[in-house]
Amino acid sequence: GALNASLQAPPGVPVVTHSSGNHAQALALAAKLTEREAHIVMPNNAPQVKKDAVLGYGANVTLCEPTNAARAAAADAKAKETGGHLVHPSDDVHVMAGQGTLAIEFLEDVANLDCLVVPLGGGGLISGVATAAKAMNPNILIVGAEPANADDAFRSKAAGKILGHEQEPDTVADGLKTLLGEHNFPIIRDLVDRIILVQEQEIVDGMKLVWGRMKLCIEPSAGTGVAAVLSDEFKKECGNCKRVGVILCGGNIDLAKAAKLLA
Repeated sequence: GALNASLQAPPGVPVVTHSSGNHAQALALAAKLTEREAHIVMPNNAPQVKKDAVLGYGANVTLCEPTNAARAAAADAKAKETGGHLVHPSDDVHVMAGQGTLAIEFLEDVANLDCLVVPLGGGGLISGVATAAKAMNPNILIVGAEPANADDAFRSKAAGKILGHEQEPDTVADGLKTLLGEHNFPIIRDLVDRIILVQEQEIVDGMKLVWGRMKLCIEPSAGTGVAAVLSDEFKKECGNCKRVGVILCGGNIDLAKAAKLLA
């Protein structure tokens, strides 16, 4: 997604975004590959491992207060200051389209899936995945997995309009604290079949299961999808789905934090 968006910018023009870390790293690498500067606004409480990775790809990092409003304002200011091309982390159609290729690869590798479960924060990943997956298989069920402590997508889908956070979200899934946008919400409204909310301990338990059984280093945001599949609600609402794919959306976690969560 980030690479696709970077390729749309005029040659040599810097790219700018705001992100807690995953999209930040992707855009930093994309900028390096397309030979341009990257300016990344990150919340000052973002995991150090994510900050270090962004810097390691050669991007410039600006820290801001850990609110969605502060992130957006700082990114807009940085784009004006640098003359850069703003790449929204989740509501950019080129980001969404690029992330949709994940579903294409998944469905080409694993035939006849009944359901795809996708962690849901800003909505870019699930909107791209839903668009591509439904085009390939109109009968596939698309399920969003969202922290109950950051449930704006669940409430927005139920209301039929975008609703923001009632308060700044407090969740271990730091990559899923962001908001839906005008481009991805209609896709989530129309193509995502249901959204399952999961509790904090369920997220941690999902992450632990993957670390322990699969030996994969995933972050809590990725554990959200696992938690949704293991939930009673999934069994009740999606119990007829026999072949289920779960997208593990990231593995960027500070090892000290991981040790505490896994203890």
